[in-house]
Amino acid sequence: MANSKLQAIWNHPAGPKTIHFWAPTFKWGLTIANIIDSSKPPEDLSYAQQSALACSGLIWARYSTLIKPKNWNLVSVNLGMSLTALFQLSRKIQHDSSVKNQQAAAEEE
Repeated sequence: MANSKLQAIWNHPAGPKTIHFWAPTFKWGLTIANIIDSSKPPEDLSYAQQSALACSGLIWARYSTLIKPKNWNLVSVNLGMSLTALFQLSRKIQHDSSVKNQQAAAEEE
């Protein structure tokens, strides 16, 4: 039973014998790097980079639901990439707005 399931995965059109498996698998590195960047201070984050990752992830997640064969690894890596980028963007926006509020309060004093 297990052998037939492994055989089915191995021979799948988006299985480990194809680029359709390995490209999204290595793309997980971007998502993991973004998760690791959560420990960075928000002022070190880039609006341009995180916006590009978020938009790219959303666009490719949508596209990967339309292609044949369905590649759920590609869908999940792109959703993960966009979610981590959106999280980083929210950290950056919160930090920048709090800095502006602190500066405005300091100017009023």
